[in-house]
Amino acid sequence: MFFICGMSQGKKILDYTKTVICGLCGGYGRYQVFMTYSYFSIFFIPIIKWDRHYYVQMSCCNTLYELNSEKGKRLNHRESVDISEQDLTLVQSGRRTSDWNRKQCSHCGYETTEDFEYCPKCGQRF
Repeated sequence: MFFICGMSQGKKILDYTKTVICGLCGGYGRYQVFMTYSYFSIFFIPIIKWDRHYYVQMSCCNTLYELNSEKGKRLNHRESVDISEQDLTLVQSGRRTSDWNRKQCSHCGYETTEDFEYCPKCGQRF
């Protein structure tokens, strides 16, 4: 007789909706809350979970914060929780989606986030 067992890491999206103005980029976005954990499974069935961490990711700039573990546990148990900036610890700062696509004309200096092939100000190719 043999057993199929193993250890792995998982991620669970928690149900939380709050729209805020991001303190880092100034954009308007949502808190996207999730939990990461490690688990031991037998026959592909998770048996024991440990090393739980709760995170909040901003939808506007993808900045990642670690959430206070007590509030994270309450969210995981589907309790009503209000997340404030004091509950968040910065893990990794992100950039606004529009910053990834920013173009600047080398001829006149015009900046845009649109997908233009030519500069709308001077007509030169980007």
